[in-house]
This record gives sequence, C-alpha cells and structure tokens, in this order.
Amino acid sequence: MQTFDTITRLRDELRACRHSGNTIALVPTMGNLHDGHIRLIETAAAAADTVVASIFVNPLQFGRNEDLSSYPRTLIEDQHKLQQAGCNLLFAPTEAEIYPRGRDSQTRVEVPVLSDLYCGETRPGHFSGVTTVVCKLFNIVQPDIAVFGEKDYQQLRIIRKMVSDLCIATDIISVPVVRADSGLALSSRNGYLSSQELEQAPALQRVISTTAAALRQGRRDFSQLEHEATLQLEAVGFRRDYFRIVRRSDLAPATDQDSTLVILAAAWMGPARLIDNLELEL
Repeated sequence: MQTFDTITRLRDELRACRHSGNTIALVPTMGNLHDGHIRLIETAAAAADTVVASIFVNPLQFGRNEDLSSYPRTLIEDQHKLQQAGCNLLFAPTEAEIYPRGRDSQTRVEVPVLSDLYCGETRPGHFSGVTTVVCKLFNIVQPDIAVFGEKDYQQLRIIRKMVSDLCIATDIISVPVVRADSGLALSSRNGYLSSQELEQAPALQRVISTTAAALRQGRRDFSQLEHEATLQLEAVGFRRDYFRIVRRSDLAPATDQDSTLVILAAAWMGPARLIDNLELEL
C-alpha cells in the first residue's frame, strides 16, 4: 500500500491506474479505524481493482464545542489495518492540503432539507462540512464507486442525494452496520466510553429493536412510541438527543399511510454521542 499526502501525487498514481484499465473505489474515513471500517475496505476490494482510502479529520464537520482537538488520530495503526484489508492507496492529507485558503473561505456544498433534520438540527453545519469534504474527495479521486456504512444513515441519504443532484459519476455502495457481540454499533467514539458505559450503551440498539417490534405488532402511535423509547434510554443512563420513526423515502416523520420506515436514534452516553438505526417494512 502506498500513502500520499498531496493531491498532485495521488492524482498521478490514479492516472496510471486508469491507464491500466483499473476501476477505482473510494472509502472516506476520519481514521481511528475499527472492524466496521475494515468491512468497507473489504467491500470496496471486492467491487473494484484499486481501493483508495482517505484519512482526514475534517474540521468543517465539527461544531464549536465538539471533539475536533481530542478526536483520536492513529495513522500508523490505521496504515497497518488498511494494508491487511486490501487497500492499495491511502490519501492522508493535511488540513492545508484540503483547505489551502482556510476553512472560512472554502466553498461549501449543501444538501437542503435533509441536512437540517435530526443530526443536522442538533449539530448545525455538520452535514455541510460532510458534503463539502466528500465532494472534494470525489473530485480528487474520481472513483467509480464509493463505499459508506449504514450506521450513519442520514449521512448516507444525504450523500446519495448530493451525487444525484450534482450528476457525480460515482456509484454509492452501502454496507450494513457492523456491531460488537453486545449489539453496540461499532464507532470510533466508542473509545470514549468507560467499562461501565460500554455495558450500558448496547441499550440503544435494544430500545430500537423493542420499538420496531411494537410497530410490527400494529402500534401506530408514533409520538408515544418515541416518548417511551426516550424514557427507556434515560432510565439506563443515556442523555437524549433524538429518537424518531420516519419514512425511508425522505426521512420525514412517519404517518399511518407509511409502511417503509426507519428508526433513527442518537443519544449521549457519558462523553460519547452514539447513533444507530433500523430499517423495517410493515
């Protein structure tokens, strides 16, 4: 595996790959890789000839009081994991390489409506930062496919819409949530949890599953179900962010006429903000 820290050198290598007829897959990450990231790399390797991973802790998607400065940076360990998983090229740029004129003067890419819901409501500007950097990475790499995890469900929907709206010639492949044996969705921020919090945190997935079971049994009082779920999470130590039952097509609140749904949830356990989701058909 080769590692590049400049756009010019990476593009030179990708030009040679394309000249050889190789298809290219991109897996964008912020590093501190876990088994969920590795599943993305393996999926990319099965779908394309050349796999490019990026590691960039993107400051544009962090809020003023969020964990940008403390976000774990583990490049050496990540390089070893990527090589073992079948990654061919790693792009690990500096902030100056991605935003050479600074953050404040950077052109932004925004997906309206979807970006203002749920995580976008409690983390203003977050999705603008995500779509801006992902669009830049797509322009730098020009991949045939890009692979994203389904744990960040709203993010995945936003990226799909951006690709469609901007006519970006990249196919988006999604990979199901990878979980620990406890049921907890794998996340780089799980490392913030104490041993006791790690025991409590799987309750997020269990409450989502309990709510899904109630829906399958015929309950349609969505607001009441959301309220009950929030109380259950608070009872085991979570601090509320949101818990929503929405229709899958546009992530709008579900109605009695909707049958293709997704449950979206985010809550704080200690210092970690955890997210999870579950799709279901009624």
